[in-house]
Amino acid sequence: MESHWWDFDSVAAFMKEGFEKVGVPSHEADVCVDVLMTADKRGIDSHGVGRFKPIYIDRILDGTQNPVTEFEVVTESETTAVVDGHNGMGHYIAVKANQMAIEKAKKSGTGIVAVRNSTHYGAACYYPLRAIEAGCFGMTTTNARPSIAPTWSVENMLGTNPMTWGFPTDEAFPFVLDCATSVTQRGKIEVYGREGKALPEGWVIGEDGSYRTDTEQVLVDLTKDKAALTPLGGLGELTGGYKGYGYSFVVEILSAALSDADNMKALNGKDENGKGIPIKLGHLFMAVDIERFIKLERFKEITGGMCRRMRAARKAPGAERIYTPGEKEYEAWLERKGRGVPFNDALIKSFREVKKILNMKSEFPF
Repeated sequence: MESHWWDFDSVAAFMKEGFEKVGVPSHEADVCVDVLMTADKRGIDSHGVGRFKPIYIDRILDGTQNPVTEFEVVTESETTAVVDGHNGMGHYIAVKANQMAIEKAKKSGTGIVAVRNSTHYGAACYYPLRAIEAGCFGMTTTNARPSIAPTWSVENMLGTNPMTWGFPTDEAFPFVLDCATSVTQRGKIEVYGREGKALPEGWVIGEDGSYRTDTEQVLVDLTKDKAALTPLGGLGELTGGYKGYGYSFVVEILSAALSDADNMKALNGKDENGKGIPIKLGHLFMAVDIERFIKLERFKEITGGMCRRMRAARKAPGAERIYTPGEKEYEAWLERKGRGVPFNDALIKSFREVKKILNMKSEFPF
């Protein structure tokens, strides 16, 4: 499917006006746009501007997400905090909570901040990247709408639940591992839907336990408890599916139990009558000051050396290259920095709808 490219600054300006049109304050809109743009700059199209309308604008318009954020610190110590986001803008809540964790780490060595009543916070990699900039390593978790079936079940009980880590290196890019605890995530299925492609076998199972590849109906049935994502490792135990299920469960606990956040089926976004209700997520942010252990430059040298040795490992027959976490995203940035964001037909339609609905002044070139 052909893509059209639009420069980053223009996309950002368009989205900022859109957020402001639905009542998001300018300073919060700036943060939301930066998080979304970072995803597209790194080639993470599943969590970038493609979610501008369906995840954020639509939820504000239908009243299930607040455009103005009340950021409340519920409890706090030198190294910890619990924050209530009051169903505001998830990106803004997450950036402030993550910054709290970083500041605590720089002061006390470690900072951990738990969040409740937040909303979707975009690509998880954004938050460890900020910790890396401060000379820390960072980690974040978040729960999500139930979509993963636990091992030996077909019922979606857990979210895609990433546990995302970031470490500085002496290379041009840091080590950043950002992935779901399922074989794939809902956002990637949305990308397949926008491109009109069938799903690969192994990603989704139906109520009968068999694999499903009908992308559009899967996106519907995931919200109706009639389809579920497989955990990392796939179905059953033979290929280690219980490991992905277990790690997804760990993320659910870290994201929800420490902050007393909603979890599992409470995040399905529907009331008993099928009406949309807020999806109040929980997050966790951790930052650790590396120089409490070792000189930062030495840590970078060791970690970068490990990455280089990993990429030099013997390759499988027919394989051209071994990647380390964060490398593909860096190469996506090198390829996109002079081009911008790719827009396919579905994304063009989505932005046109936003422009029309909100009577926006920003130009849209497609």
